[in-house]
Amino acid sequence: MGNKISHPDDNSITRMLHEWTRGEAAGPAPVIATLYSDLHRIASRMLRAERKDHTLQPTALLSELYLRLNSACPPDWRGRAHFFAVAASTLRRILLDHARAHSAGRRGGGVITVSIDKANPLVPCSYDDLLMIDEALRQLELIDPRAAQVTELRFFGGLEEKEIAEELGVSEITVKRDWKFARAWLATQLGAARSDAARRG
Repeated sequence: MGNKISHPDDNSITRMLHEWTRGEAAGPAPVIATLYSDLHRIASRMLRAERKDHTLQPTALLSELYLRLNSACPPDWRGRAHFFAVAASTLRRILLDHARAHSAGRRGGGVITVSIDKANPLVPCSYDDLLMIDEALRQLELIDPRAAQVTELRFFGGLEEKEIAEELGVSEITVKRDWKFARAWLATQLGAARSDAARRG
């Protein structure tokens, strides 16, 4: 999934998050500014594209992330890992909204680069494929909610297994097992979905 998220002083991040919750800070701005390089790296990885005219740019994605976080009531932040968990969920919704808008205009109207398996090279993925990934992830949530959450944090949030274990309150081995299962399950579901789409023409 790429480079490990850096660790600016975790205590200072937690303090800024608590100040945001209490209304003592300028919304998410201080946290995003401090973690910007990590967030930008995540956004860049998610938006590597073959046709850049059909994709969001990392700065635009982060601007949308800021606007959505700023317009919502902040949760009772537990720390940096919790922030990245919320950011991952928000980034997922932003990408899906963007994918739906493009797919509504014309089928497969853009290509972004994603990979379910971090060991494999990144491969071109249409906006329609991203919608398939979301649908498969929703189905996974029904049979194994924790594995689905691990996938969201890993795939959309870029968190490392140790960080996910910290956020979910489980062992790192459990996260590795969930991630291995989720990759295999999603690959099967996506393969079936693409075969059905091909048959429909």
